[in-house]
Amino acid sequence: MKIHFLPKLITLLVISSFISCRPQINKPFDKIPQEYPILGYVLQDHAKYRVQIIYTQIDRDQNGKPNFTDFNFKLNDEIYFYPASTVKLPVAILALEWLNEQKIEGLQKESIMLTDSIRSSQLPANSDSTSANKLPSIGHYIKKILLVSDNDAYNRLYELLGQDYINRKMKEKGLQHTVINHRLSMPMTEIENRHFNPIIFKNEHGDTLLTIPGRETKSIYANQDQPYIGKAHYNKGELVNKAMDFTYKNKFALSDLHGTVERIIFPENFEPHQRFNISPEDRKFLLKYMSMLPGESDFPKYELPEYYDSYSKFFKFGTDTNPIPPQFRIFNKTGNAYGHLLDGSYFVDFDNGIEFFVSAIIYTNDNETLNDNQYEYNEIAFPFFAELGEYLYQLELARKKVQKPDLSEFAVKY
Repeated sequence: MKIHFLPKLITLLVISSFISCRPQINKPFDKIPQEYPILGYVLQDHAKYRVQIIYTQIDRDQNGKPNFTDFNFKLNDEIYFYPASTVKLPVAILALEWLNEQKIEGLQKESIMLTDSIRSSQLPANSDSTSANKLPSIGHYIKKILLVSDNDAYNRLYELLGQDYINRKMKEKGLQHTVINHRLSMPMTEIENRHFNPIIFKNEHGDTLLTIPGRETKSIYANQDQPYIGKAHYNKGELVNKAMDFTYKNKFALSDLHGTVERIIFPENFEPHQRFNISPEDRKFLLKYMSMLPGESDFPKYELPEYYDSYSKFFKFGTDTNPIPPQFRIFNKTGNAYGHLLDGSYFVDFDNGIEFFVSAIIYTNDNETLNDNQYEYNEIAFPFFAELGEYLYQLELARKKVQKPDLSEFAVKY
């Protein structure tokens, strides 16, 4: 049995490479204006809130090629945080890459995907009431992931790809600080999460295109430092006065989240082996649903008041339930669990020619007890993201650019 840890030396070398290959300045976070009180407060007490930020300015050359300059705050890929739903983004992308590799006539992201179960811990999926034809598919699962961060949709793609494929692919692309090793919202043991359901793909006529048997991996993907979080946690309703063990939980460091978004937005800025191997059509599909607002979707259909515009758009808009003005588009993936709130975004203002990347993580758990649902999301975390997004947006409004960007590629039709 092979155990996969994150080697410290490799991790440090990759951090050094990531930091040194692009210009970095810390000035934007040196002094926060008083009109952003929560942002200033959190950055002053950054150790408590375990804050990390990556802000990337984009400047275009005369040919329109984007050049990146990074501004980081307390970025440290050695410090573990729980990535929550942000791990769904690479799994969604890799499902399209896997599909591209199959080279099977008729097999596409719209093909019917039927998931069976052969273990007591597994669940089947033979229908989907939210799709137009009432049947599941890779494409429909990706829509649900990117629109409202659906857990079941992620689980189905995780079961399709398996741990070996996901973790190998991420490392091949230079995203070295990722460990994906479990389903979400399904209480499974580490062993059960290494077993993957059998799957059958069919075309619209019911003909079988591909049959995948139940599989398992003998490798164990774990976090090297055996991270623990908090001082106590609830387990099956019982209080345990010990920190919670995250050794066999997912990891997706902020630089990897940021880098994943960058690779989809500007793949040409990366070496071919660092890119996701997907078609231009599939990239447009991802861009559409990364930026689409819940109310703009017909299948699946998401309605107010539960699914407001900023449901999964934390930067600048926070929990504001008012419509997001159409001049803005945010291509992103968020996460929210165990007191952690995350967002990795490419932010666009078409009217003012503004574009920038920003990713951030904050941990709000004042009583240091996990699974008690007593987190300071509304008091601290969401206002932090709203103020950080607004602060960076105002910096961009005031920043002079030699070349105004052509953002027409990202004016996706909905």
